[in-house]
Amino acid sequence: MIDPLYVTSGFGVGLLVGMTGVGGGSLMTPLLILLFGIHPSTAVGTDLLYAAATKTGGSVVHSWARSIHWPAVTRLASGSIPASILTLIVLWQLHLDSAAARSLVNVVLSFALLLTAASLIFRKTIMDSLRWRMERLDDRTIARATVLVGAALGVLVSISSVGAGAVGVTALLLLYPQLPMSRIVGSDIAHAVPLTLIAGIGHWALGAIDWHLMAVLLMGSLPGIIVGSYFATRVPEMALRLMLAVTLIVVAGKLVSSEWPWTGSIVAAVAQSTRP
Repeated sequence: MIDPLYVTSGFGVGLLVGMTGVGGGSLMTPLLILLFGIHPSTAVGTDLLYAAATKTGGSVVHSWARSIHWPAVTRLASGSIPASILTLIVLWQLHLDSAAARSLVNVVLSFALLLTAASLIFRKTIMDSLRWRMERLDDRTIARATVLVGAALGVLVSISSVGAGAVGVTALLLLYPQLPMSRIVGSDIAHAVPLTLIAGIGHWALGAIDWHLMAVLLMGSLPGIIVGSYFATRVPEMALRLMLAVTLIVVAGKLVSSEWPWTGSIVAAVAQSTRP
């Protein structure tokens, strides 16, 4: 059966992703965990493939509008895709049980949400304090830094499905200050397509995908991201970003408070898996 609440949630998240480049995993994954009671590992895996599909639609729209800086996308992907594959191999080797996997995802997800919220709130401050340094960098240094940023995003996204939005946008703004905001958002969305696809396939191999749920979410999100991408340069985003940041902080606090007593299970599982 098609639940209208899933469809509506998909549309709302897709709308935000299209307008700001933020809100995919940072909203959908916590939504699946806290509101719909989906296991965190399944929520992450499902959201990754869901994001790959929705951001493909957004990338097409931004490509038509010529609002994608392909050199930045290529550099990010050259770091994020190998890092994602390596992270998935490590997760597979750990053989975490259900409780440990839940704790790992929720703890990393909370960190990623707080990092995303900080990127949204303090973006201007970060830009003002670091812009003059970044403008002095040569093209080769910028290329290397972009690859390193991509690698960090690859690890974060593969575990939590969060990070390719606000964190990626902030990094691109620092590294490519000459680009307009629409091209930053378009480049961030385009980079997220191969990253979330590779990570989603990895989680599929680990058995953490709910295909029916993903299909229902896509029914709402594909129209949402197309509409959001169309209005990306027409809607003021400051109030939207602040409201989103506050929401992410509240959600992160909820996840941390629910998992704090159980974080020891992660350490125990990792210790056991490393024994000869």
